Amino acid sequence: MKIQVHFLGASGTVTGSKYLIDTGSYKILVDCGLFQGIKELRLLNWSQLPILPSEIDVILLTHGHLDHVGYIPRLVKQGFRGKILASSPTLEITEIILKDSGKIQEEEADRANREGYSKHKPAVPLYNLKEATDSLPYFHSIELNRWRDLSDGIRVRFQYNGHILGATYIELEVFGKLFVFSGDIGRPEDILLHPPNRPENADYLFIESTYGDRIHPANSETKLLEVLNETLTKEGTVILPSFAVERAQSLMYLLWKLKSTSKIPNIPMILDSPIGRNVFEVFQTHTKWHKLSSQECSQIWDYFQKTESVKDTYKIAENRSPKIIIAGSGMATGGRVLTYLQHYLEDLNTTILLCGFQAIGTRGRQIQDGNHEIKIYGKFYKVKARVCFLEGLSSHADQNEILHWLGELKRKPEKVFIVHGEKGSSDTLRVRLSALKFTCEIPKLFDIVELHI
Repeated sequence: MKIQVHFLGASGTVTGSKYLIDTGSYKILVDCGLFQGIKELRLLNWSQLPILPSEIDVILLTHGHLDHVGYIPRLVKQGFRGKILASSPTLEITEIILKDSGKIQEEEADRANREGYSKHKPAVPLYNLKEATDSLPYFHSIELNRWRDLSDGIRVRFQYNGHILGATYIELEVFGKLFVFSGDIGRPEDILLHPPNRPENADYLFIESTYGDRIHPANSETKLLEVLNETLTKEGTVILPSFAVERAQSLMYLLWKLKSTSKIPNIPMILDSPIGRNVFEVFQTHTKWHKLSSQECSQIWDYFQKTESVKDTYKIAENRSPKIIIAGSGMATGGRVLTYLQHYLEDLNTTILLCGFQAIGTRGRQIQDGNHEIKIYGKFYKVKARVCFLEGLSSHADQNEILHWLGELKRKPEKVFIVHGEKGSSDTLRVRLSALKFTCEIPKLFDIVELHI
């Protein structure tokens, strides 16, 4: 029997995760993410998939990050009518993410039309809030570590994977062959989450390589403390562009820990992320999925000032007193952090503290790479603020942690497909795995691989 694997995203790049398994009679899409970063990639979100969405039978989601779920409304709009399966926390987070994504895209299209900086006349959103909401009836939650039949000879099982709340790796058994999709692998010693489960068997393994070329530094808390105190001593402001899911909650925990033990001054700590707020509430609901107690969640929540509206954002931004601000988005591609960057990029006493992966082409990557000017809403701002990078907070496994994750395999897979990484990181991981006698391939975007089983 012949099975086709279509690499429709996160192949040769980090974002846009989509892998289609086509048995000829049944079609399974693993993840359904948006491309992010450089314009060449973002334009792919507007392209038609090489398969009709109405022909896809089921979507399996590893976790609720936009680059894994953000394309769902577009697919539903184009005719997908199957089930979307994921863990309960993932579906709750995905609902939050998709609604926000639709809302932001509407707002940015309106702003582009109003201020005339779009090359498209008129600018239109990829999807809107209503279309995001229209995808929710297709959501169905699964239980961890239980096989679920999808079709004759096809079944699926979801396993705990750390990384973010609700994240899983997926075991897909197709006519006796086991396909394992790593999703984004968490870390054995994560701040908030339990260690990932590890697969014992795989015939075909699809493994992420975001940090396949490096080892994360330790002592992120020490680095955070140093940066905060150096900036606050100058009565400056610290801005943390943050992913709303997991990173914001990890930062809240660390800042609460530092402030509650008087290691940093008693200044305002602000969470300006509607999604971050909503996801924290999901944390409070699903305490079995993480290390925090209900009491700790409540204490952390009370330490932060939360914004209610964009008016609050502008009010905070215009107040030049020292403060710590957590705001989305994590790569500064959109969200309320842009308002703070507009106000503070040119301020010598401000520190921009990047604390997560910055994809090529994003404002966050431009700031990280030392660009002297950053364009925001059609206007250029000089980067005079201090820029620091907090690497140790990553929720992605590094090279050694990826190898540790593979350590329970009872035998080598027939093939390892290295995905979800920039060229250098994927190739470095390939070299390391090949030295350990794994048979590896780095598929390119839109490659089709035929497997005979």
